[in-house]
Amino acid sequence: MKTIVFSALFITVAVFSWAAEWETYEVIDKLLTISEPGEPVIYENFVIFTAKSDLRRVGVAFAHENFSTIYWYRHLLITQDPLDAPIPPGKKVPDPYKESGLQFYVYQVPENINMLEYRLVINGLWTIDPVNLRTRRDPASGLTWSLLSIPPRQKIHDPLKGLPKGLNFLFKGPPGETVTVAGNFNGWDPFMYELKEDPAGVYSTIIPLPPGTYQYVFFLKGQRYLDIYNSRRAYSREGNAVSEIVIQ
Repeated sequence: MKTIVFSALFITVAVFSWAAEWETYEVIDKLLTISEPGEPVIYENFVIFTAKSDLRRVGVAFAHENFSTIYWYRHLLITQDPLDAPIPPGKKVPDPYKESGLQFYVYQVPENINMLEYRLVINGLWTIDPVNLRTRRDPASGLTWSLLSIPPRQKIHDPLKGLPKGLNFLFKGPPGETVTVAGNFNGWDPFMYELKEDPAGVYSTIIPLPPGTYQYVFFLKGQRYLDIYNSRRAYSREGNAVSEIVIQ
């Protein structure tokens, strides 16, 4: 369990600078359960694509975007067990991280898409997804596309449902932890608003706020997480991804 926690902490530092759409605790936790490359994994409205880390470069592009953007995979690093023996003077300090064997990309599926059609770019060559057996031939281009069915979206929590009493913040994570929320409504103080846990692993609180635009993140064990139930994103003055919501 410690390995997962420490891996999550590293991902927060190394990956979140570019993964603005998916840096939620739930998606990270799902990613860390993947032990080897395989067919795409669907979680909520996200899809996790994986490939072997020894491939030079891998990207994914989508038919509904006319294949105009290639989303490049990133390597997933995990922590190594620290050395108990002291490091002799002059010796290089070992790298605390090692390759997991995976590289990945997390894609947020648009609401109007129920069939994801895509192609991969592997080491510079366009191809189908080798771990996804479902394909179709596009009659217009003559190319073969990989297919992924997106299940119907379940009705999810809406932070605005707490109005007019206040914004209803919800976070799902490991049980027995301290989870807080901070934003431009409290000067980004990570200690002011603590969520209550009920039932186990489900944390929530309602904060009364006047009409306006608010940016916020959750904090768990000192790490920042976006709101999986709110897809709207923005950036703080420091360049960090944050969740954003508007109260009319």
